[in-house]
Amino acid sequence: MKTVLVLRLGRAPYGPVLAWQRRLHRLRREEKIPNILLSLEHEPVVTLGRSAKTADLLLSEEERERLGVEVYLIERGGAATYHGPGQLVLYPILNLRTLGLSLRQYVEGLEKVMIRVGKALGVELFRRPGYPGAWHELGKVGFVGVHVQGWVSFHGLALNVNLNPNGFQWIVPCGMADLSVVSLSDLLGRPVEVKEVEPLALAAFSEVFGVDLVELSGKEIRTWLNQLG
Repeated sequence: MKTVLVLRLGRAPYGPVLAWQRRLHRLRREEKIPNILLSLEHEPVVTLGRSAKTADLLLSEEERERLGVEVYLIERGGAATYHGPGQLVLYPILNLRTLGLSLRQYVEGLEKVMIRVGKALGVELFRRPGYPGAWHELGKVGFVGVHVQGWVSFHGLALNVNLNPNGFQWIVPCGMADLSVVSLSDLLGRPVEVKEVEPLALAAFSEVFGVDLVELSGKEIRTWLNQLG
C-alpha cells in the first residue's frame, strides 16, 4: 500500500494551519514531500469558500471580536462553514494521480470516511448526491470542502462530534438557510469526544483510500520541513 504521513495537531488556531497547508501543498506539487494528512480541532473560526456570500456571515464585526471568532476567505469550494472545538478536521495533502483518484472519487471517499465513522459508533449516515458531506435524517453531520491544483489536494473534511460552542448559528451554513446541523453526540444521546472519534476516522481513511498511515510527531515534521526550506 502507498504511505501517507499523519500529523495529529490537537487543537490549533486556523491561521497557522492554513499557512502549513499551503506550504505542504506547494512542496507536494514539487514532489519534495510524500502525501500527508493533518488531523486536528480548530479554535472557533468561520471560513468562506469560493461560493460564499457576504450575507452568509450573520455576526457583526463587534460580535466576532467579542466571541473571539476569526473569519477567513479561502480557496476551497463551497460557501460558509464553521470549525471549532468538538469537531474533527482532516486535511489531506494528496497527489490524487498517485492514488488513481478523480476529483469526484476523492470527494466521495471523504464522505465515505465520515459515514464509516458513524457506522462504527452506531449512527447511520449517508451521502446526498449534489450536496457534499455526511448526512443524517435529522441534518448534516459532516462537511467536505476541497481545493485541488496540479492534482494535489488540500482543505478537506470536518465531522461534528460534540460542538461547544455550536458556531453554525453564526452563519448560513453551506448557503442553505434552512439547513439543520447536528453532531454525533446529538445523534447518540451521549457526550462523544474527538479523541474517541479520531482513531476511527484515521482507520476509515486508511481503508477507504487504500493507504498505510504512518504517524509523525510535530517535532519530526517541523525538522523535516525546515530542512526542505
